[in-house]
Amino acid sequence: MERIVNATYDGEVVRFDEPVNLASNTKVQVVIDESPRKLKLVEMPKKNTGEPYAFLDFAIAANLEGPSDFSTNLDDYLYGGKSLDNEE
Repeated sequence: MERIVNATYDGEVVRFDEPVNLASNTKVQVVIDESPRKLKLVEMPKKNTGEPYAFLDFAIAANLEGPSDFSTNLDDYLYGGKSLDNEE
């Protein structure tokens, strides 16, 4: 019987990410898939119109909080030049 089970290699041992009902010392075959996972783009239609969201519409609808100069000083916030706690 074949089934796909995710596992993690810790540098020495492969450990299953979920319980597998196998007896001790059961031989299994492991297929290593190192290909990057691909993300699927899904358009979210606007309610009741069928039209797709523009990114800006989606961002505004998310009601994100943050400093007013976030996009201007993004590198400073990401790499430690500025703190998100004290907006200037």
